[in-house]
Amino acid sequence: MSLTVNLYYTGENGSALAFVREMEESGIARAIQEEEGNEKYDYFQSVSNPETVLLIDQWRDQKALDAHHATPMMQQLAALRDKYNLHMRVERYRDAEDNPADEAFLRR
Repeated sequence: MSLTVNLYYTGENGSALAFVREMEESGIARAIQEEEGNEKYDYFQSVSNPETVLLIDQWRDQKALDAHHATPMMQQLAALRDKYNLHMRVERYRDAEDNPADEAFLRR
């Protein structure tokens, strides 16, 4: 069962988007995507608040996420957050069991 962590990075004057660009250009984002157990690592910019970027970070399980948190990349990532003076909000989700009632609301 997958674990999804939504991280909202909020800054000023475009700093959240600059953070994302540096994560991508430096190769840190790609390295995280290639880690064992990573299932998704995608950034999205908010339409209602362009100073906020959402990272959807999905892992196979808590063990894979814990291993990621123990990597040296986390120190690089923290340094970039400090560089861009970003504030964070976090949400955590586990995949739900399939629910047939949900199908009426989904368009595939």
